[in-house]
Amino acid sequence: MGTDKQYQGYEPFDYLDAGEDYEAFDTQDGPHYFDDPYEIPLDEADEARAERLSAAETIVSLHEHAFYFPENIEEIDDYCRQGRAMTAYDALAASNLDAVFDWHLDGVLRMHSKNGWKFSEVVHDLGIRAADIAKQEFVTRAGSVDDIREAHENGQVAIVPSIEGCMMIENELDRLDVLYGLGVRALGITYSESNALGTGINDEDSDGGLTSFGEDAVERMNKLGILIDPSHASRQTTLDTCAASEDPVMLSHNGARDLLDITRLDADEVLEAVADTGGVIGIQSAPHNVASPDHPTHTIESVMDHFEYVKDLVGIDHVSFGPDTLYGDHVGLHKYMGKNYDKYPDWQEVEFEYVEGMENPTEAWHNIVRWLVREGYSDEEIRKVTGGNTLRVLEAVW
Repeated sequence: MGTDKQYQGYEPFDYLDAGEDYEAFDTQDGPHYFDDPYEIPLDEADEARAERLSAAETIVSLHEHAFYFPENIEEIDDYCRQGRAMTAYDALAASNLDAVFDWHLDGVLRMHSKNGWKFSEVVHDLGIRAADIAKQEFVTRAGSVDDIREAHENGQVAIVPSIEGCMMIENELDRLDVLYGLGVRALGITYSESNALGTGINDEDSDGGLTSFGEDAVERMNKLGILIDPSHASRQTTLDTCAASEDPVMLSHNGARDLLDITRLDADEVLEAVADTGGVIGIQSAPHNVASPDHPTHTIESVMDHFEYVKDLVGIDHVSFGPDTLYGDHVGLHKYMGKNYDKYPDWQEVEFEYVEGMENPTEAWHNIVRWLVREGYSDEEIRKVTGGNTLRVLEAVW
């Protein structure tokens, strides 16, 4: 329903008393951390077309963190340790999104341990977020394709609970069943670090691929109906996952290594292997990760360079978008978390505050549709890459 959302003004954890039941953190007022939101300029006819498509199509993001981060990014450890991610209900109401794969707190989970990612922490994160969502009627939790379609029809936004890695299952396959029972419908294989399932991108120089336990986990996820995402897995682990899975595989937030040679992105053979499963590749926009030779300052234009490269490589039926945005200072978060900028090529060492055009889920998805309209993509092509391809995969997996 585009921006015609049925939002009634609920704010995160309205059912509790801030300062008494939990510690309150300051966040920005509304979607934008920065003062100057960016909008792809369109003429009058294209403006009307973009609005029509945003309203008519079921728009699904493969990867976001659709909650507010603290305004002071140095408070992130305390914020995450409390385990109360503040779902951005008002900002989602201003978006054209119908469904969001929301990957929760993931790598910053530190509620119960020093190094995080323990099973109890993942359950804590899922449960507290679900409790808040249950107290209002605008955002829903989606466990089926019908849930997503109903959200579109009803002017709601459906969140698909997702977790970026399987470190927390350790060697316990049944924990996958528990996560499914708690609503999780998409799971990463690894989150950069290697685990019992396989090699992560941080260990790609000694790439052992998917383990035998990893093969068992892929089989269990197929049986459960969990969408498998090896976005942070090594080259060989991703290839092995594609070979092992009977269902389509997705890369929820990636890009083309041919345009930016970093381990976080994928070589052509990997992108083609995912497409060969019948899967879909979501193009990301996390800061620095998909700059391109033509657009070394990371903006929506560099993101779309990766989109068009992958589209030309695997076909438009196998590409979508997983911007991996959030409501807060994403560049500041990367710097605070100690991101190693030295691994990037010289031409990409450019300072910027945020990815222009894709600061957060609200801005990103309005501009994705606007960019596609500006560039002359057909209605059917726009339908496919903004949600149709994803829904086709979900029909097969779920």
